[in-house]
Amino acid sequence: MSEIRVKRLVVGVVGTNCYLVYHEETKKAAVVDPGDRADLILEAAERYGLFPEAILLTHGHFDHIMAANELREKWHVPVYACKKELDILGDWEKNLVASYFDTPYTVTPDITVEEGDTFSAAGFTWQVFETPGHTIGSCCYYIEKEKVLFSGDTLFSGSYGRTDLPTGSGRMMIGSVTRLLKSLPEDVMVYPGHMDETTIGYEKQYNPLARFLK
Repeated sequence: MSEIRVKRLVVGVVGTNCYLVYHEETKKAAVVDPGDRADLILEAAERYGLFPEAILLTHGHFDHIMAANELREKWHVPVYACKKELDILGDWEKNLVASYFDTPYTVTPDITVEEGDTFSAAGFTWQVFETPGHTIGSCCYYIEKEKVLFSGDTLFSGSYGRTDLPTGSGRMMIGSVTRLLKSLPEDVMVYPGHMDETTIGYEKQYNPLARFLK
């Protein structure tokens, strides 16, 4: 029986999925995309008796990062993000904070990752896929043993992320989504940055970008 557990919290002004990912036995945990409401995330982690070890960012937009600094300070854990996203994470106009708030907010990751990197957190081995399109440094985190993918704003249920924001690219988005659909097993569960979870098999049938599969 799988020992991974995934709890979803919907946070922030645009309804972002923040995930508490933890090992059922040890309660070691990682938090994916803490977009807002650090208080809510802290309360949930305490309620489930979790021991956070890492904060993982799929990309640098404000709605995925705005609780990261507070949680890092509270838990004394590293923040992971793709190396190619440093510019967006460090610029409050490019990360769209300036479009919604009056106070600058940026995040400097403790650990930067790149395509093919693996690391351990919460008792699981995470693999990094660089998936540009929504932003140049968007990435997905894959736990192969558990067949789960955290896709950020790259792959949604029956959809995909916007490509009209700074460093976005429609061509790159097609490449990133089709790569995921071609390379991952159909029974992989996908946990996206917005809306409901899906599977690779479902997206191969119903995602609008699946028509580009060769």
